[in-house]
Amino acid sequence: MSELPKTFDPAAIEARWYAHWEQGGLFRPERPNATPWTIVNPPPNVTGSLHIGHALDNTLQDILVRHARLQGRDARWVVGTDHAGIATQMVVERQMNAAGQKRTDFTRDAFIEKVWDWKAESGGQITGQLRRLGCSMDWANERFTMDEGFSKAVLKVFVELHRQGLLYRDKRLVNWDPGLGTAISDLEVETREVRGSFWRLRYPLVDGSGFIEVATTRPETMLADMAVAVHPDDARYTALIGKQVRLPITGRLIPIVADEHADPELGSGAVKITPGHDFNDFEVGRRAGFEARDMLNMLDAKARIVQTADGLIPDSFLGLSTADARKAVVARLKDEGVLIPHVDKDGVEHDAEPRSIQTPFGDRSGVVIEPWLTDQWYVDAKTLAQPAIEAVRSGAVKIVPKSWEKTYFNWMENIQPWCVSRQLWWGHRIPAWFAEDGRVFVAETYEAAQAEAGEGVALKQDEDVLDTWFSSALWPFATLGWPENTDPTLGGRYSNDVLISGFDILFFWDARMLMQGIHFMKEVPFKTLYLHGLVRAADGAKMSKSKGNTVDPLGLIDRYGADALRFFMAAMESQGRDIKMDEKRVEGYRNFATKLWNATRFAQANGIGASATIEPPRAELAVNRWIIAETIETVQALDLALADLRFDGAANTIYQFTWSRFCDWYLELIKPVLQGGAEGGEETRAVAGWVLDQILVMLHPFMPFITEELWHALGARSNDLIVARWPMADARAIDPAAREEIDWLVRLVSEIRAARTELNVPPGARLSLHVRDASGETAERLARQGAVLARLARVDAVAGDAPAGGALQIVVDEATFVLPLGDVIDLDAERARLTKAIAAAEKERDALAGRLGNASFVERAKPEAVEKARADHADKMTEAARLHAALGRLG
Repeated sequence: MSELPKTFDPAAIEARWYAHWEQGGLFRPERPNATPWTIVNPPPNVTGSLHIGHALDNTLQDILVRHARLQGRDARWVVGTDHAGIATQMVVERQMNAAGQKRTDFTRDAFIEKVWDWKAESGGQITGQLRRLGCSMDWANERFTMDEGFSKAVLKVFVELHRQGLLYRDKRLVNWDPGLGTAISDLEVETREVRGSFWRLRYPLVDGSGFIEVATTRPETMLADMAVAVHPDDARYTALIGKQVRLPITGRLIPIVADEHADPELGSGAVKITPGHDFNDFEVGRRAGFEARDMLNMLDAKARIVQTADGLIPDSFLGLSTADARKAVVARLKDEGVLIPHVDKDGVEHDAEPRSIQTPFGDRSGVVIEPWLTDQWYVDAKTLAQPAIEAVRSGAVKIVPKSWEKTYFNWMENIQPWCVSRQLWWGHRIPAWFAEDGRVFVAETYEAAQAEAGEGVALKQDEDVLDTWFSSALWPFATLGWPENTDPTLGGRYSNDVLISGFDILFFWDARMLMQGIHFMKEVPFKTLYLHGLVRAADGAKMSKSKGNTVDPLGLIDRYGADALRFFMAAMESQGRDIKMDEKRVEGYRNFATKLWNATRFAQANGIGASATIEPPRAELAVNRWIIAETIETVQALDLALADLRFDGAANTIYQFTWSRFCDWYLELIKPVLQGGAEGGEETRAVAGWVLDQILVMLHPFMPFITEELWHALGARSNDLIVARWPMADARAIDPAAREEIDWLVRLVSEIRAARTELNVPPGARLSLHVRDASGETAERLARQGAVLARLARVDAVAGDAPAGGALQIVVDEATFVLPLGDVIDLDAERARLTKAIAAAEKERDALAGRLGNASFVERAKPEAVEKARADHADKMTEAARLHAALGRLG
């Protein structure tokens, strides 16, 4: 047994133990006959660094995998990184730009080689950071979404889906990022509120009978308008349906169509339709009979004005940016007399009404996203979604919290075709080859495509790559050896046992894994999907770099240790709720670790060491039978909480048992036995060592570093804690009589201590203790526990009735315990102090009640101010009640 240092220093033990575990292969020990248990990590971007959301997500996963490993299962946590097409290409291009180079200076192959070089030198920083957090991942089998085996899986899936008619090429609107020159997913679009304008225009009817009024926040798009829509039930426009208007500037003739998209209550009730540059208008255009190939496009890849297919845009507009085109269009409309001025409240005319506009921006480029009509590859998500919907409805996949099911069903039942092509160089290049006559050949290799096309047919491969989400959707099975491994269960690891994910990627990753997994493996990819919330700033605001309210988890680890951060994440993770960051709580859990450290030092100093058995030792003393029962009940509660994925409940269970029952009470209760040479010392040392062992095992999934250190500090071990055995919850070891007796003692001591504090009894003062109406059982307990009670409550039991005068009275069960105070405190002064304190507490309580009863305050004040007022009111109510009780005790 090596003596622990006096001071707990997390940094001194964390790196040492992690290296020991990894080098010893302990994250996946050889267990050929054990039941497999598998979880996959959401692969972080290879460009990424650990943020607070990663810390939450990976802590929860590590708790489950360490728990499964301790239960004897063949636990495997699949780990890897995502190639992150857009992010990685941007990083490398920035480096090139700094050196005076650009991507187009190189061939595609040469550029890709530079990206691989960057990955070898700088990529994967986050994997080292995950190690600092303590993640017990299967690093020996680390995967990358662009590694050879995974790439084969991606190509096979693309080709198979195409052959099955579930993947096709189509012309549709996409989120186009002009800064990056590629389509992006909805997840990569950031909506911001910006100051904009609302213009009202008159479109003249061709027959000369008048105008129809429309409004827009993007007047430049009228250059590609193809219709005006009105609601079919809007009586104002019934006679105009089917007529045409002549567009200003271009002179294009466009129809007035009936469509329910037009809202009679909004503006004039008539809506300009630009199907090539607005998602809603695209659907209206299709319902109106426009084919996508015939929809007009007015932008190039850099969002500059180009000529439409009908050649009607005046040359002066060509080449303008959308911002410049907007100014030019508004000026021309004004000149033509078709711009309806906005009149403000002072009667002043303006070209447009000021409005706050929700505008989409690229989250990486920072430029305005343009809906753009292009040829892209799409997956028939609607067809693939049906089995995934049924999997959740049938219970084959359990979503936790269940409240997310409604959101899942709503999205899946209204799912749109999934655009999976991106205009990048870095990524899985689409396995499609074009012949000069426009035919497309989809195959896993060029040779297979050429064989399908026939000899002598020149082929050119599609320049695009696949969306990163397309490849990551295969993560639960492609990481386990598919398609080379043809075992439907992939060695018993498919379906995975559980997936832990942030709710924000439910649709972009989780749902797509369900679709692809069920389609290709004929089974769900995971049995349970746990969705956690976001980690927010202390005030509840969403963290963002622009707000300057982000928190660096590595900084927290430097200050408080990984164990403290991990325990904070678990303790605060309540199903269905976001987490408010609170550094003081992290510091508090570092103090918890310190308390356990000091308790182990106490054990070392008193001859308590490593237990030799899994089963609890035989015990005769009530205090030992009590702590054994408390330990067993803690194991039971912990097992139940972890089975239900109630991380906060699990963390609170082990925290309360360790801090309160073991450190604060048990160690205090056994000091006379350990230090006074009383009978039962050997038994007590054995029991204390066994309980401390169980604490270390139970706490290990949450705080792996300190528990491993203390495990070895208690004595020689045949194995490391990481591969120890989870405690047995054997209810036969629970002794109700012992539990009742020690619980009675704890309640009595607690009541006396609290009353002494409330009445300002000096800490060193010893009080006489008289008892009235005690049953025979209470009398026997007092006899057995008298020495402990005297030491912990600083009282001396005295037979007979209490002397007359002021006394502290406490009722526990049937007995009344009387402690005379006349010789210890000034009773009149104490009554006056309590009366004054009660008046102050009640005054504040009533004032807060008045504020909360004021509807104006509750409705208009900031939510956090109302919440604080409610909390303060509850505190003052409790304080007043406590002080009244204290005054009542004086008689």
